Amino acid sequence: MNVKKIMTHSIVTVELDDSLKMVKEIFDSVSFHHLLVLDEGKLFGIVSDRDLLKAISPNIGQAAETEKDLATLNKRVHQVLSRKPITVSSQADIYDAIAIFNENRISCIPVVDENNVPVGILSWRDILKVIGTKRKKSK
Repeated sequence: MNVKKIMTHSIVTVELDDSLKMVKEIFDSVSFHHLLVLDEGKLFGIVSDRDLLKAISPNIGQAAETEKDLATLNKRVHQVLSRKPITVSSQADIYDAIAIFNENRISCIPVVDENNVPVGILSWRDILKVIGTKRKKSK
């Protein structure tokens, strides 16, 4: 089975100069944990909800929030992203993707075309769903 059959096809992207305020608003309204970062339409990096939480003040949204805390939302994506992410093509075998997850400390793999343009994203949860579905069918 190839990655194309199980990847998430709809992706949400941000640009290098987008603010962390924008990133926070996206993460606050969705159920996924990674945004692909583009530069001139090509994959440049990934920003995760964990990257965001490390970069902004924990006082945001709290009674103790100050102007200094809010200023952390003005940081830009290029200041906190993970650069040069490991990628796969949509034609890659699912077992190759599993090996990538096992060999690296990552929780998603961007799926790109031959021009490094994102076409999807694969998480370890996508793989677990397939395994779980196959197990149910075999019972």
